[in-house]
Amino acid sequence: AAINGSGASNQPTGILNTTDIGDVVMGANGGVPTFPNIISLETEVAVDNADVDNMGYLLTPGMRGVFKGAALAANNAGFIWNGTGGKSNGYNAQVSTQVPSTLTKGTSTDCHAIIFGNWADLIIANWGMVDILVNPYTKAKEGLVELVVNSFWDIGVKHPESFSAIKDARVAV
Repeated sequence: AAINGSGASNQPTGILNTTDIGDVVMGANGGVPTFPNIISLETEVAVDNADVDNMGYLLTPGMRGVFKGAALAANNAGFIWNGTGGKSNGYNAQVSTQVPSTLTKGTSTDCHAIIFGNWADLIIANWGMVDILVNPYTKAKEGLVELVVNSFWDIGVKHPESFSAIKDARVAV
């Protein structure tokens, strides 16, 4: 929900569906990201005066593969994913299967998201205690004890300008 929550039916609005985040577009049907596209993600945050020390990337495993094979420039030995340690263009970079890889753009249904931003501006809040209700009666004939657990959470982007995203990145065209 923090990444791609729709904001509908009591679901929090995730980063990718938050209005006013920076948007870098690859093309009518998406496209394979290049180093200039990655720089554009960083620039989207910088022009909004939101670039600070705790910035980083979050992307899909497939996009990490693209980053590991994509040169910074022609005749340059460097790659977008800077070897070991999870770095891209000097920023921390992490991978998660929670980042969508089935987004639709034009005729493409295999688009990946890449998010860049100040992750301290993503608020994941819990309030109250975890509430556990033990019910030994409802399922007693089956020899079971029913547990009802309630935990209350919410998610919000504190400063939308702190994030930018590509929502139509593709592994191959």
